Amino acid sequence: MLSTWVAVVPVKPLGAAKTRLRGAVPRPSHPGLVLAMARDTVAAALACPAVARVVAVCDDPLVRAAVTAAGATWLPDTPAAGLNAALTFGARAAAGAPVVALTADLPAMRPADLAVVLAEAARLGRRAFVPDLEGSGTVLLASPAGVALDPHFGPGSAAAHLRSGAVRLDGDWPSLRRDVDTAADLDAAADLGLGPHTGEVLCTRA
Repeated sequence: MLSTWVAVVPVKPLGAAKTRLRGAVPRPSHPGLVLAMARDTVAAALACPAVARVVAVCDDPLVRAAVTAAGATWLPDTPAAGLNAALTFGARAAAGAPVVALTADLPAMRPADLAVVLAEAARLGRRAFVPDLEGSGTVLLASPAGVALDPHFGPGSAAAHLRSGAVRLDGDWPSLRRDVDTAADLDAAADLGLGPHTGEVLCTRA
């Protein structure tokens, strides 16, 4: 499989991220949990044979250091106008290559699942998205070379992406579709098998 895709992963400053997840770990560990999930997401993307490189859009110095150490690159969130603006900005770094946008809360994602999805997206030759397990959100949006990413993440993003002309992909990829917004989501991701960074943080839970 050719490594052609550029993965773009936006990460909020750790102190402001994942407010609905607060309480899943002791309060001082919350930023570490957010960082760990982002690290596992980036690591899984880097391990996918279809992904040539990963670009994190972030302003937090801890995130920058972690993604750089993992082998990814980073861009500052220059637009500072929310998730979709950050993704559109990051996609410009692809320089015409196909782009896959990933949320930074996929700690159970397996590279093989991502590879299957990207192969399907490449076969379609159109923008395509993968909804979360609940079906209303979006965990992945892919656009072929030369096609604008046009992200519509946020509440009701699956329907928004469908209205924008993207193809919905509903395969059996639980490791990819299990994003983490709440403590219950985190427990469900743990049942699937967490990446090492998130798993290490959870070992410290009281």
